[in-house]
Amino acid sequence: MTKYSFVIFHKDVASFLGRMQELGVMDITRSTKPATADSKQLFEQIAEYKSALRILSDERKQAAAQKKELPPMEACDAAVAVEKCHVLKKEIAETKAEMLQLKSDFQEALPWGAFTEDSILRIKQLGLTPCFVTIPTRKFDPSIKEQYAVQIISQTPEKTFAVILLSKGERLKGKFKTVDTPKISADRIEAGIAEKEKALEDKSNSLLSLSSAITSIETETSALASRADLLLAGESAQKKAENTVEVFTGFAPKESEARVKEVLDAEEAGVYYIAEDAKVEDNPPIALKNNRFTRMFSVLTDMYGRPAYNEFDPTPYISVFFLLFFALCMGDAGYGILLIIIAFMLKKAKGAASFAPLVMTLGIATVVVGFLLHTFFGIDLSQVSWIPDGAKKFMITGKIAGYDAQMVLSLIIGVVHICIAMLVKAVYAVRKNGWGSSFGVIGWTLLIVGGVAVGAVALAANLDSKLVKIIVIAIGIVSALGIFFFSDIHKNPLRNFGNGLWETYNTVTGLLGDVLSYIRLYALGLAGGMLGAAFNQLGGMLLPEDGGFSVMWIFFVLIVVFGHTLNLAMCCLGAFVHPLRLNFLEFFKNSGYEGSGKTYKPLTINNNN
Repeated sequence: MTKYSFVIFHKDVASFLGRMQELGVMDITRSTKPATADSKQLFEQIAEYKSALRILSDERKQAAAQKKELPPMEACDAAVAVEKCHVLKKEIAETKAEMLQLKSDFQEALPWGAFTEDSILRIKQLGLTPCFVTIPTRKFDPSIKEQYAVQIISQTPEKTFAVILLSKGERLKGKFKTVDTPKISADRIEAGIAEKEKALEDKSNSLLSLSSAITSIETETSALASRADLLLAGESAQKKAENTVEVFTGFAPKESEARVKEVLDAEEAGVYYIAEDAKVEDNPPIALKNNRFTRMFSVLTDMYGRPAYNEFDPTPYISVFFLLFFALCMGDAGYGILLIIIAFMLKKAKGAASFAPLVMTLGIATVVVGFLLHTFFGIDLSQVSWIPDGAKKFMITGKIAGYDAQMVLSLIIGVVHICIAMLVKAVYAVRKNGWGSSFGVIGWTLLIVGGVAVGAVALAANLDSKLVKIIVIAIGIVSALGIFFFSDIHKNPLRNFGNGLWETYNTVTGLLGDVLSYIRLYALGLAGGMLGAAFNQLGGMLLPEDGGFSVMWIFFVLIVVFGHTLNLAMCCLGAFVHPLRLNFLEFFKNSGYEGSGKTYKPLTINNNN
């Protein structure tokens, strides 16, 4: 990155920022939150537009799911559509609340039947007082009719609803539970509910008709975001010389330096600037440079944090190992085929098409690894007759040193993953701190990675045990010198020794746990395969023994389809979370990656953030 420091006359700031926005490569240091009333108002407007987009998109999806015929679309601009959308949404919420209250009132009024306020008024004009009472049905005594003028309105196994007419001065005696006189009859409430339902349907149709404005709202939202970006950049300036000039700091990639200087050196620019190489202390933004394959996995790097200016980009390592770990955790070639089908569907889905290449790649890897692990929709391919013997030779079966080969493979992959992390840590420690301050890191790398390499070569080439012993002792001595005495030649040897003891404790107690964490790759794949086989077995138990057609075939299909759908969802969840954990914890910890960098966000005209 190249760092640019700008000094601009106050009156030229707006035109300068406009040119930078058109250029589209300059990341002006700016706040991510509104700092003034103007930017706050603009952020609130953007939030309203985004909220309207979510509401209208949800309405359209719901209508499509219900196969609802779309009403005539209303033509209006973005601002009017957003305002109408929020008004209608509020009115719909209020109507739903009113309907809920009416339905509650209806349940209370239903036992009292149909009546009018006039009928109650006429009773009172006759000098009678109507008392609405409820009586437990099991305690209802018919003789009460001899004592009072009673009209039973309705009766349930639990309660009897009745009206007792009392003459002037007469008091109600007995254990009656009186209730307030119903304000409105059930039939009138039901009519009110019908009116509200009709109003709700009309408002929903009106809201759905606004979905034609989604494209224009998206365009306007992008334009507002660009304006907000520009405004935040202007607010970030340092005002100098009694507010007559403003000072900005910006960053742009080195490859765009010629274009930037061409714009800045133009006669109409009126800008004084200094261009220099960005330094770590400047905390410049980070633009990841990845190829077509690794670019798909950059979203995973951003989930943790972009590298600082003097850190390495972990995306190439994540891309390879996350792909491998995901496939091992899925462990089923059939599920890989389903992921490939899902990827083709995502290509046509608006808003999800960008994930299609990643899902496709994960699906292909799952097919390959699933075949090697000999599992296809819970079926053990190594035991079926329709797979050629030549193909079965590539499947990972049997045991190694008494343990399942797949489990041993998971541990070997874990060791390799950690060794690569330590090699990366050593290389970047030398680049960052120099050789003199990196002997401790180099010592641990030599001890662990060198020891693993010597052990692997000794087993593969059947080396002489005496030679192996000499090499191991030599590696141990050299590593110990680096770890305990020369970890940093600029520090006191006693301090180096103390740091070496502390690092030894942390490494010895943590390294074994790190390696054992990779058993989850075997466990998750095994669990998914066993659960798939269990659903196959459950479905198979329903089939007739003679293999003929039976209605039970329908239940077999239902059980197998439901079971594998559920298993696929659980496997995908586990295959995403656990490989992410192995990269974010085991790999990043052993490689020294911190991920404290800022994302490169240049001022652009088409801002979709």
